[in-house]
Amino acid sequence: MASSNAAKRIVFTGGSGKAGRHCIPYLLSKGHSVLNVDLVPLPHPRVHTLKADLTDAGQVFNALSSHFHLSHYENPRGPGGVGVERPDAVIHFAAYARNLLVPDSECFRGNVLSTYNVIEAACKLGIKKVIIASSETTYGVCFAQGDAAYHSFPLEEDYDNDPEDTYATSKLCGERCARSFARRFPGTDIYALRIGNVIEPHEYELNFPGYVSKPETRKRNAWSYIDARDLGQICDLGVQKDGLGFQVFNATNDTITTKETTAEILKRYAPNTPVTRDMGEFEAPLSNRKIREVLGFEDVHDWRKYVEV
Repeated sequence: MASSNAAKRIVFTGGSGKAGRHCIPYLLSKGHSVLNVDLVPLPHPRVHTLKADLTDAGQVFNALSSHFHLSHYENPRGPGGVGVERPDAVIHFAAYARNLLVPDSECFRGNVLSTYNVIEAACKLGIKKVIIASSETTYGVCFAQGDAAYHSFPLEEDYDNDPEDTYATSKLCGERCARSFARRFPGTDIYALRIGNVIEPHEYELNFPGYVSKPETRKRNAWSYIDARDLGQICDLGVQKDGLGFQVFNATNDTITTKETTAEILKRYAPNTPVTRDMGEFEAPLSNRKIREVLGFEDVHDWRKYVEV
């Protein structure tokens, strides 16, 4: 399992969205070059946006073998093909971001088909690193009907995910596609990130006072979150870490989004849910232990830096 700090050529789908518009600048700061594939532009002077319908397999194959910028026509050879530089990695974040944006059937179709197409194209083009966005919703409570209970705490990657809603089911299908292609194409790493509630810098002041004062409202997110900039760090760590094959990682920050300790919150709002191991005093119930231990993630943007407790 090797790590490399070399600059990479990365195709990032959905980079104009809430998470992507923070992840891409982080990747650029690490020296990577990025092509954004999205339906709307990303207003960044160093990033070209290629518009593509990712549910169309032909468009996906072409997008993953595309120039990154108009200036690349000055190169003596074009993109794709034998002996020609291809992307080092694909990061696939494009999706319907939740339920009730489109009818359920379209949410499922769009999310599953686009994920399948991206993974298939990457593998068949010889791109050895694919990172896909899965979701905290796969743990089955975020979009459950009524006051649902988790099976146990902490929520870790070996959990028996059994969501009842369409969006989360589409994300689990994406994970299964990833596992299948990683087995079919040995030597290809495909990492699925179960991304927590994404928080942008301006949202600390806007949202966290309510989160802290009304912890009962955060059960659906397991009282956890991921700073969008720290998600960029996770993407970079995943791109750099080779040799893991198919992996699932929770992508969250370290700490619970409450003033009270984790034990106090779980006792109050989930008294009948088993706790399967000792947890840190303020450990997020959607635990990032694996991503810290395996990828070396370090929490930079703890919410307590931005919100008075």
